[in-house]
Amino acid sequence: MNDRRPEPQFDDSDTIGSVLAKKWRYDWRVTVWLFTKTALGPLFIVWALFAVLDAFQQYGGSFAQIRSFQLIVVHTAAVAVPAFGMTIIIIAGGIDLSVGAAMALSATVGAWGFLHGHSPTEAVCLCLATGLAAGILNGSLISSLRVVPFIVTLGTMMIFQGAGRWLAADTPIRPPLASFAPLADFQAPFPTPAWHIFSPGVWIMLLLAVAVSLVLRYTVFGRYVFALGSNEATARLCGINVPLVRISVYALGGLFAGVAGVYQFATLYQGNPMGGVGKELRIIAAVVVGGGSLSGGRGSVLGTLSGAAIMAVIDHGCTTLGIGDMYQDILIGAIIVAAVAVDQYRQRKMAAAV
Repeated sequence: MNDRRPEPQFDDSDTIGSVLAKKWRYDWRVTVWLFTKTALGPLFIVWALFAVLDAFQQYGGSFAQIRSFQLIVVHTAAVAVPAFGMTIIIIAGGIDLSVGAAMALSATVGAWGFLHGHSPTEAVCLCLATGLAAGILNGSLISSLRVVPFIVTLGTMMIFQGAGRWLAADTPIRPPLASFAPLADFQAPFPTPAWHIFSPGVWIMLLLAVAVSLVLRYTVFGRYVFALGSNEATARLCGINVPLVRISVYALGGLFAGVAGVYQFATLYQGNPMGGVGKELRIIAAVVVGGGSLSGGRGSVLGTLSGAAIMAVIDHGCTTLGIGDMYQDILIGAIIVAAVAVDQYRQRKMAAAV
């Protein structure tokens, strides 16, 4: 956030050549800054590594093709959307371990709606309302009980899983395809018509990314979120209604979990109450790998999007190379530990400089 580069300065004495030279030098510095100060650099390195390894294997070369890119982007969207809500929560100094369970519960409620004759619009609204309610519950419990978010969301994770299993009678809900036909291609890797390039879910992910970025950067609420995560005591002294902001933060996180529930249902065509087990780790990892600090006060949408893309590239790259799921989990776990270690090093370095 503090690494913003000044724009080039022009005056009446500049010629066309000097203006172009200044603009080129500025754009070059911005590119270097993006690749060294954000997760775009590691993303490119990870992608290039898998592309090279795939090129050297027999019958390889498919990883660098456009169809492979479309698959990666679709997988990125499924993680990035709930990670946007997690970004806001982590910036505010919180954590939400129940996000995976809230996603699965939202997808299960949506599938229940389709099964009982509700229209696609109504079923999607049920998904969003379920996620929003889960987020409000988390925020209210944390603010009223004054218990650390880790413990509260660990408990609500089990509550949401149990509620989903009760609603689904402990089995996935599979509504008939005709009932949710408009959502059938929502997460299709190869959309029809082909000129759409990406599925509707990807375009919605990009719109949500822009919206969250604008909220965090240009609104009073965004400043409150950063203030709360940087120093809660100072935020209270500044007159910020900390409980209200915290509830709002978790409500937004829950709303994004509800949207992610729509993505999950559109991918699996079913509502599985246990379908979110382990997803919270990848969502949190996307934020942390993207530069978000678990200590609060730092994070960005661009970083989270890059972190989610890194997770997707690793998954797809390992599948392309024939690497088993267990090794993928080991690799992602190592990346999480490394990202947190780097974040702690930055925190100690900043504290020493003060």
